Amino acid sequence: MTATTAEWLAARIEEPSALGIAAAIIRMVRQGAIASGCRLPTVRDLAGVLHVSPATVSAAWATLRKHGVIEGTGRQGMRVLDAPRMLAPKRFENVVRLWGGSVLDLSLATPDPGLLPNLQFAITQAPVDERLNWYQRPSIIPALKEAVAPTWPWQPDAWFVANGGYDAIRLLIASGVVPGEYVAVADPSTPRTLDILELFGARVLSVRTDADGPQPESLRQAMKSRPVAFIYEPRSGSRSGSTLSHTRHAQLTTVLDGSDCLIIEDDGLGDLNLHAGFSLGTAYPDRTVVVRSYSKSHGPDLRIAVMGGAELPIERARLYQQFGAGWTSRILQGALAWMLTDAATQTQIDHAREVYRGRRVQMVSLLADRGLTVTPRDGLSLVVPLLSEQQGLLVLASYGIATETGQEGSIQVRPPVARLGIGRELTDPGRVADAYAMAARAL
Repeated sequence: MTATTAEWLAARIEEPSALGIAAAIIRMVRQGAIASGCRLPTVRDLAGVLHVSPATVSAAWATLRKHGVIEGTGRQGMRVLDAPRMLAPKRFENVVRLWGGSVLDLSLATPDPGLLPNLQFAITQAPVDERLNWYQRPSIIPALKEAVAPTWPWQPDAWFVANGGYDAIRLLIASGVVPGEYVAVADPSTPRTLDILELFGARVLSVRTDADGPQPESLRQAMKSRPVAFIYEPRSGSRSGSTLSHTRHAQLTTVLDGSDCLIIEDDGLGDLNLHAGFSLGTAYPDRTVVVRSYSKSHGPDLRIAVMGGAELPIERARLYQQFGAGWTSRILQGALAWMLTDAATQTQIDHAREVYRGRRVQMVSLLADRGLTVTPRDGLSLVVPLLSEQQGLLVLASYGIATETGQEGSIQVRPPVARLGIGRELTDPGRVADAYAMAARAL
């Protein structure tokens, strides 16, 4: 069957609601009644036969498209995909698709395992929580709250621990954004943040970013659409290296005054940041949440990000988490609390911060020796300008280097760039600099 008629399809749909239509088509695709590549009827044709509004059929198509079953446009007819996709964060999957083998992966801003504290030792040193193995679901254990509270930009009304930074953002978006609502996002962003927003049906508004953070005029334009949330990285932007300056902080508050949108500050580098930075939560404590990850500084297997900020969005996130994990391990929370208060561990974190700074400076210097100007800023990666992303990636591949371009984390079209992760020690940094210098000039 290369196409279905509206009459044939309608006769097999028992429930003519958006979800009922989607469920029936998914079932027929799985059973082979509708073949791969088959063209479905137009929205208007199917709606007419089912005696429902075109909006109902359009909603069904949106569900099927989201789950990778169909593609196309409603007016021209949708086509069943030859191999329906699994639901996955497509931008992030594009970034990590070249992992493995002998490829030198410089696509991610990952920490050096040799510079991380000993998590197993920390677990043995952490005091046992008196409620270990209870089924009560703590937002945060007292020891961890006491450890992080003095480091927060302001004293928040609520605390919560999620299973990593992206889990925290997922919980905030899932519990606070209705499909179709606008969310303003600092551009460039992280691929997984954009994947999460797409998963939950948010409409994304680009807010241009420079070295000092989100640009006020760009945010002002985005606010005209009345977004329900604004997501940005207050320091050490993972794709831009930007850090919110004091002047930019004041400028953004004039833009955000009078609005009620939730402000989500994604502090992904955490304790490895060179700068204390500024937080919009000092101006808007009743609608700001800081999400601080400890994966890069204290260990990814902690699976911990601390959320501190406004009570309502954090409570919504906590309740949404009850559909799944319920809480983050008290053992891991206790280990992090111990590391945050242990002097020797803090010395190790300070040392790691300086090592990463040295690696950034070294690579910037090597690239400069080859005629390429790159701004070091902060973080575990550099952004190298290219003339052509496609040709640049081919040159890097010829050197056995895999990386990502800026498109996966960009909302609007931007000048071509390639990422250069500096977190792990490179055995031959000069050769890496040679490769990126060649890639930067390739057309």
